[in-house]
Order: sequence, then C-alpha cells, then structure tokens
Amino acid sequence: MVGVDNSVLEVSGLLLRVKELEEQHLAFRNSLVCAFNQLLDLKDISTGVHSTRLAEWALRVSRKMNIPEESSYQVEVAALLHDIGKVGVPDAILKKNGPLTAGERAIINRHPEYSWSILRLFPGLEEASLYALHHHESIDGKGYPAGLEGTDIPLVSRIICVIDAYDAMVSNRCYRPGLAHEEAVRRLLENSGTQFDSEVVQTFIPIAEQETADVFAAAGTSPSAAL
Repeated sequence: MVGVDNSVLEVSGLLLRVKELEEQHLAFRNSLVCAFNQLLDLKDISTGVHSTRLAEWALRVSRKMNIPEESSYQVEVAALLHDIGKVGVPDAILKKNGPLTAGERAIINRHPEYSWSILRLFPGLEEASLYALHHHESIDGKGYPAGLEGTDIPLVSRIICVIDAYDAMVSNRCYRPGLAHEEAVRRLLENSGTQFDSEVVQTFIPIAEQETADVFAAAGTSPSAAL
C-alpha cells in the first residue's frame, strides 16, 4: 500500500508540475504578444492603437458569425498583431507624406508575409499567423500575397480585412485626414463582393454604427467630417 500511495503521489506531483509549466508557458506567450503590440506602438503609435481596436472588433464580429469560442484567442492575436510585419518596413516608406512609388508599394505589400514569418515562430499561434498572412487578400482574387479568392481566404482573414479597411479609412494619416463614418461605410458596401466579404461587411456595419462616437474620438476626427 505504501508503494502504491507513493506512486500516486509521484504521478500527482508530475501532473501538478506539468500544469505549472503550461501556465508559465501561456503567461510567457501572452507577455510576448503584449510586448510585440508595444513594439508596434513604438514603430507607429497609430498602428498600435489601431491594432488594439481591431482585436476588440474582430472578437465581436467572429462571435456574431459563429466562429467557435475556442478559436477566440487565435482571432484576437491575429487582429492584434496582423501588422507586426510593418517593423520590417522602413519608416521612410511607412510614414511617407505622399504617394508611394511602385517599388515602395511592393515593399509595404510584403508586411503580411513578415507578420506570418514572426507569428509562426510562436508555439500555438500557427493559426493566427495564417490569418495575418492573408488579411490583404480580396474576394475577387486580386489581393495579396497569395491571390486567394472567395472562401479560399480564411474567414478570420476576411474579417480582419474589412475592419482593417474601415479603421484605416476613418483614421487620420500623415498624408490625409480620416473619412467620415458614412463615407467609409459607403466604400465598404461599394466594394462588397469584390474586395470585401459581403457577409462580413453586413455583420460589421451595425457594430461600427454603435461605436461611431468612440471610433472618431480615438481617431481624432468628427462624425460630421466632410465627405
């Protein structure tokens, strides 16, 4: 009996140690995710704030579109760090106050691949890395980097594509002021079925409508801004 009891205690101790190591690993991974988001802030403050906002919206849209709750962490990380690859884009291009040349556009269009190459190194974030890789694909197949079309594009990537475009449109940039909410929505609808997933657009618009005041306060614009 003593031998049996000792064996049980040993197994229990090992299981407890495994649980502790798993918790330490998750805490460390979460800390790294937060650190990378802070790195985005240091690279470009508007990009970091933008990503935090997108993470919140992505979770809300994904739940409305019945993406399983167990995938929510992957959704959140993909939305939060979809632009982490921009750390590999020179500031002279990223913050250029004017139109980009074809060569500069080609460089900045590599950022989803850079994001993928970073996130895939995180154990357990392989899904999130693929969502980030494809967040600039278009429904009509004219996006990048892989030219995926329709439902070949992961749903989470399609969600990030829509909310990313909306937030970029309403936010002030060094080269142009943000658009009014109504104009941004008009452009989402106009490009539904070509650039954007129509179902994602229809799911997101009510969320954007509910939070218009907060969006424009964070973006430094006004809902009544000229179209």
